[in-house]
Amino acid sequence: MGAGSWGTTFAKVLGDAAANHGSPRSIRLWGRNPEVVADVARHRNARYLGDIELPAAITATLDPSEALEGAQLVVLAVPAQSLRAQLTAWSAHVPRDAVVLSLMKGLELGTDKRMSEVIAEVTSLPPEQIAVLSGPNLAMEIARSQPTGAVVACTDHATAQWIAESCTAPYFRPYMSTDVTGAEIGGIVKNVIALAVGICEGKEMGDNTKATVITRGLAETTRLAVALGADLTTMAGLAGLGDLVATCSSKLSRNHTAGRLLGQGLDTEAVGARMTQVAEGIKSAPAVLELAQRHGVDMPITAAVVAVLRGELPVEKLEPLLLARQLKSEGD
Repeated sequence: MGAGSWGTTFAKVLGDAAANHGSPRSIRLWGRNPEVVADVARHRNARYLGDIELPAAITATLDPSEALEGAQLVVLAVPAQSLRAQLTAWSAHVPRDAVVLSLMKGLELGTDKRMSEVIAEVTSLPPEQIAVLSGPNLAMEIARSQPTGAVVACTDHATAQWIAESCTAPYFRPYMSTDVTGAEIGGIVKNVIALAVGICEGKEMGDNTKATVITRGLAETTRLAVALGADLTTMAGLAGLGDLVATCSSKLSRNHTAGRLLGQGLDTEAVGARMTQVAEGIKSAPAVLELAQRHGVDMPITAAVVAVLRGELPVEKLEPLLLARQLKSEGD
């Protein structure tokens, strides 16, 4: 559900996984843009993936009820802030025995809920039927069949394993986890840290600065995740460190790009106008900070980024706030 770059790419992963295992599979891709849907029917999505060929098993439709009919696995790949409204409209068509997999990495504004929590609230599905996929998920690299790892997290290990088996392609290696909270928080906060790293690059700061922000950003992410009940080791894996490094260092990262534009002096409105896809960190950063404050978690990099986004802090004054914590041991 969602024919953007990541939704289409993951549909390709599922198709390639089925072909690799020699198992027939029908993959239906829902999109709201008629031109994109027509293009997918020709086994392309030129708007988002250029000339990359899509598996023949993928079909596309503008009708969400048609896409969802009889589905065993429902994959949600829409902007985080539109999930509740769209899923509410779709929920009557989601089969009650289907597993719902979230590809989204954001917190809902106003409620500070993770995407799995929104899914549970809207669909009333039990935890064992709700899963998330995270890790270094730069869509274009995966669409080009460049090797990558990922994490499928569900409270039920058997469900996570079934999803992992369904999306294991020659170039896509999923690992399983039962730490849904950790997988989601890693994927959410890394977008905010990537904005900070992008700002540093836009202001032509050096690699020492960016490495420091990435490392201390991981510390912030870990503090929040653990405070919410996540497993510490998740933050050292693909859903934590792996996703953070990819998002903070790649020119393909929307959040890194948005941060770089902010660092060059553009405001958030101008950044939004310049970009063709949503940078989730811009939307989620205030919710991340609010969640951290509610749980008494110190996140100075996140706080500085939010201040810039709100126009409360000129980007030129961001630098000293990135390292503004009082002196303490590195592990604190």
